[in-house]
Amino acid sequence: LGSVLLQMARTQKNKATAHHLGLLKARLAKLRRELITPKGGGGGGPGEGFDVAKTGDARIGFVGFPSVGKSTLLSNLAGVYSEVAAYEFTTLTTVPGVIRYKGAKIQLLDLPGIIEGAKDGKGRGRQVIAVARTCNLILIVLDVLKPLGHKKIIENELEGFGIRLNSKPPNIGFKKKDKGGINLTATCPQSELDTETVKSILAEYKIHNADVTLRSDATADDLIDVVEGNRVYIPCIYVLNKIDQISIEELDIIYKVPHCVPISAHHRWNFDDLLEKIWDYLKLVRIYTKPKGQLPDYTSPVVLPYCKTTVEDFCMKIHKNLIKDFKYALVWGSSVKHNPQKVGKDHTLEDEDVIQIVKK
Repeated sequence: LGSVLLQMARTQKNKATAHHLGLLKARLAKLRRELITPKGGGGGGPGEGFDVAKTGDARIGFVGFPSVGKSTLLSNLAGVYSEVAAYEFTTLTTVPGVIRYKGAKIQLLDLPGIIEGAKDGKGRGRQVIAVARTCNLILIVLDVLKPLGHKKIIENELEGFGIRLNSKPPNIGFKKKDKGGINLTATCPQSELDTETVKSILAEYKIHNADVTLRSDATADDLIDVVEGNRVYIPCIYVLNKIDQISIEELDIIYKVPHCVPISAHHRWNFDDLLEKIWDYLKLVRIYTKPKGQLPDYTSPVVLPYCKTTVEDFCMKIHKNLIKDFKYALVWGSSVKHNPQKVGKDHTLEDEDVIQIVKK
């Protein structure tokens, strides 16, 4: 790993070396994958306290350096008592807490200090990362007095584990074939990738026959992400803690930074803002149920992730047998033109719709 990084650092960046850098990046990605993937084919379970069962409608992972106030924030948000002490590394296992917000159950997980070098197999990094990859949202907790250095380090760590923050998968088509060589098509001008570079990156993966379609101006890293195929795309909020230690002018500046929420965990300042932003980023969809001849139950919605909101998804969330007896559904709300409207199992529901299932 060290020698590849050294070579990359020594290579001057220009058109002629882009090809060589692409090759090194691919080599690096492969080495890192070997570090994250446990050795010896699935033997040896996760470390103590890390295989936290997924409960609730969404899972939020808290990441931050030791003593930035992560545990205080967690215990104040959830009333979960995670041992808080004034020295570093108090939190050694993931502590689950659950908060109820707008009818949804949201699981909060403390991911113990992902420190520099966790992705190179240091510390208990590996198990923490496995859990981090299953989160629906990541909160990076930063100390407002030294935010940027920490932010960069944590982002690099997460990137190294194949977690991509606040971004969408690269718009690249990639299909392996048995023969025919590498076919590269680009639907727009490319500033970094040419046939030569694409071929050398794929050769590093021992792929010599494939169709590659670049639908946006892509980088070598984008192509590697698509070939590796194990990347997860997770929204992220930066929580800047300890705002009781800065001036109003400084606070005004922070408010303009994208994906940022300033708070004081200790004084419980600005928690409303934080919860509201968490809700926005989770994009959950609440569906209320209505038994025949009764009023809708507005107290306990069925909560679906925004990418799985069809009537069939709703039925599966309640019980897999429900879809077998399904005849049609009556829906009230913003997803239909008439209230109620008769719909089939492929109909897509929207937030706060009311549904009544009619069985065969």
